[in-house]
Amino acid sequence: MKVHFISLGCKTNQYETNSMEQSFINKGYEIVSKDEKADIYIVNTCSVTNIAERKSRQMLRRAKESNPDAIIVASGCYAQVAKEEIAKIKEVDLIVGVTEKNSIVEILEDYLKQMNLKKQQNDKSLNEEELATKESNKKELATLNQKTNLKIRISDIMKQTNYEENGITTYTEQSRAVIKIQDGCDRFCTYCIIPYARGRVRSRNPENIIKEIKAIAKKGIKEVVLTGIHIASYGKDFNKEKVEIYRKEYGYDNNYEEYNAKEDLSSGGFRLIELLEQINKIQEIERIRLGSIEPKLITEEFVERLSKLEKICNHFHLSLQSGSDETLKRMNRRYSTEEFEKSCKLLRQHFEDLVLTTDIIVGFPGETDEEFEETYNFLKKIEFYKMHVFKYSPKKGTVAEKMENQVDGSIKELRSQKLIELSNKSQIEFNKKFIGKYVDVLYEEQDKNGYYKGRCSNYILVKFKEEEQAKDKLSIDSVESDINKFDKKILNESNEENLEKNDEEKLDNQIVKVKITGLDGLDLVGYYRREKCQEQS
Repeated sequence: MKVHFISLGCKTNQYETNSMEQSFINKGYEIVSKDEKADIYIVNTCSVTNIAERKSRQMLRRAKESNPDAIIVASGCYAQVAKEEIAKIKEVDLIVGVTEKNSIVEILEDYLKQMNLKKQQNDKSLNEEELATKESNKKELATLNQKTNLKIRISDIMKQTNYEENGITTYTEQSRAVIKIQDGCDRFCTYCIIPYARGRVRSRNPENIIKEIKAIAKKGIKEVVLTGIHIASYGKDFNKEKVEIYRKEYGYDNNYEEYNAKEDLSSGGFRLIELLEQINKIQEIERIRLGSIEPKLITEEFVERLSKLEKICNHFHLSLQSGSDETLKRMNRRYSTEEFEKSCKLLRQHFEDLVLTTDIIVGFPGETDEEFEETYNFLKKIEFYKMHVFKYSPKKGTVAEKMENQVDGSIKELRSQKLIELSNKSQIEFNKKFIGKYVDVLYEEQDKNGYYKGRCSNYILVKFKEEEQAKDKLSIDSVESDINKFDKKILNESNEENLEKNDEEKLDNQIVKVKITGLDGLDLVGYYRREKCQEQS
């Protein structure tokens, strides 16, 4: 049978989609692209915002439109927190919770078996032999019906205390591999539903993480992205016995600060920094990228040790959410702007060409004009490379949903546009520093116009061509005062032919040196020399 996956939301969801795909492949199923009709569609849903939930519902309905006879499965965070709501969507056949993803093949096969047996029991046109089979199958159907609800397979996530392993996942369609190191979150920010969708913090055994990365490296993957629901909490749930086992296994002594709740992101004997030090030793991996982290993790000791790991990417995503201390308190973010600024300074002291990105919510309940101005001024002061700006929308089941002084939508829109303009301006100014310089780019894909695309270690996107093709056609972009208007005449594409597929294959999983010649909107643009690429192959 053919299976198609649709993954929405965060990198953790992407990892879990890869893991489910591998489970199906191992059982003989065929994974197909969106352009091919599938027998089973699995939508790995997201619940982080109301927009994400709406998109999840849309994808479930569109999947059925692709093949009205297909089985439609909803999995993921939205399925976990809103199973009754999804059950009302007539196109959905099966709803699978977060924990149940690990046994999704077995769950689906149980469901298919139940449906076939049920269909057989209702068939009035069976011959004598088929009737005998029908009779013998009655007991099996009764057993299956007792075993599970036909449509909903979801357990109580809050009762999960251990990380659920699903074997070593090496399936990936990307030039970089996403590696899940933990699940769950115990921060309980007032606007967020995710702790209820993912449960408490559960850290993955470091041995399994390292095994998985080594297996990924054998496939030629050079960059790994460590992800989870709250990776800064990695290891906080390890008890003393586990900590001592891991420290002994990886050559650490027993001189460490035991975990304490007051310093819950920087205390403990086997935390994120110990894990990173071990991953850094894997020879074939050239880049280690971190998912979203927060300032409470960024201590002097952490940054000092981190800066000694040559494979750590000089890009950190520190989720701020607001630059106003009063707004941060209402959000229950557990840090001040002063602490946040100190974390940024520490990172900049130790990493060259550092890129800092962040998330910002505008229009949080009670956000006054003065608080927004505080946020705007703080963002200018920090000089983030890029800000992901979200307009607050009340999430059912959260504390913030019931807060007074909800902000009008038109005000949210104005504040959002102002921050996006600031973000774009900051991105352009930072990118201009690289014009005329060489940067190392990990190749990702080739676009329809024949341009290669990839990212630097600090995650800046670069578009490039081979030197001979680019000669005399690349120029510095003139940036207008209005940051939303760019000079699109960076590259003369008139008669350029797409590079052949065998050329593209030579770049797969390669890190190449690219000479930056200008900007194309918010991206860098340049060229590389083929012989340099081939030398690295």
